Amino acid sequence: MADTSVNYKCPSCSAPLAYTPGSGSKIKCEYCEAEFTVEELERLYAEQEAAAAQANKAKDEKIEKKQFEMEAAGGAWDAEEIAILKAMTCSSCGAEIVCDNNTMATECVYCGNPTMVPGRYEKQLRPDMVIPFQKNKQDAKIAFAAYHRGKWLLPSNFASKARVEAIQGMYVPYWLFNESVEAEAEYSATKTRCYTDGDYDVTETDYYKVHRAGTMNFYNVPVDGSVKMDDTWMESIEPFDYNQLVPFNTSYMAGFLADKYDVDAKAALPNAEVRIKESADGVLRYTVDGYDSCTTEHLSVFRTDGKEQYAMAPVWILTTKYEDKPYTFVMNGQTGKLVGELPVDENKAKMYWGLASLITLPITYFICKWIVLILMEAMAD
Repeated sequence: MADTSVNYKCPSCSAPLAYTPGSGSKIKCEYCEAEFTVEELERLYAEQEAAAAQANKAKDEKIEKKQFEMEAAGGAWDAEEIAILKAMTCSSCGAEIVCDNNTMATECVYCGNPTMVPGRYEKQLRPDMVIPFQKNKQDAKIAFAAYHRGKWLLPSNFASKARVEAIQGMYVPYWLFNESVEAEAEYSATKTRCYTDGDYDVTETDYYKVHRAGTMNFYNVPVDGSVKMDDTWMESIEPFDYNQLVPFNTSYMAGFLADKYDVDAKAALPNAEVRIKESADGVLRYTVDGYDSCTTEHLSVFRTDGKEQYAMAPVWILTTKYEDKPYTFVMNGQTGKLVGELPVDENKAKMYWGLASLITLPITYFICKWIVLILMEAMAD
């Protein structure tokens, strides 16, 4: 079964429309320069989606009346494949595009039209909020070039051979948790005093038990809602500026990929609670001042109230190849922070550690010699 996709087209000239990062709540046609608000395009999308649903219904009824015979070439999809893959028809050029069940927005590979996939919200929650893209594709390329510049252990020819093979803007599903908690902690703390008593150097250490408790509110604690996105990378490109959250509107997705969540709020909550507990410990520990050391002995955090939001956050995903090995980089589409894995020149790495040894060995030798001389003087006395 092929669904009919929905394209955002300029009502004035019918050219494809895509959200331009940093343009606020307006979308401007690159061809005729007409401007539209996201609310206007939302109404347009709703009308197109209703028409697509009607077209799908008619197509299904037509298919049910026909009897198909399997040809010698190819075979039937099994149940698992049918569950994963879904075909849609581009409403602009008529091409069929295959995508997985989590794709909500994409673009037609044949005509390039930004495409929304109808039915992808079915049995799913509608996002509450979205952070629109602020960084564009060129910003991502510049950030990638800056990221690998000046790295000593990179292969010498990486900069000249590194080319961005693929770059795609994607909205990643996030759960944002607002929590009110009561936290209580016990700390072991010490105070140390050093002094000289005749021929002796004396060190006195006093030990204390410190109790702290308080009520705290946490806002917009983020947890990645996509299994496919590496949590370590997503946490590395944080923070997002949640002051720029706006009510969700599908117009912001035009021209970008978008995944729906496959980790629900209940499954994401434990990760949020870990972050909240660590933050609560940090807040309480900060108040334990006047001591030389402080160690957490016991920490309890109880949730008294909470609410979550389903939000979409902007991310640029870049892929490059070096010596036939792919390397992926992820950039915050709002702040421009970029992380990723770079290749390492093994010969340079060996040389680096060799130089480090040449520098540290003489220093270690003189320190050891100095300690031996002090000990010999002490024994002579």
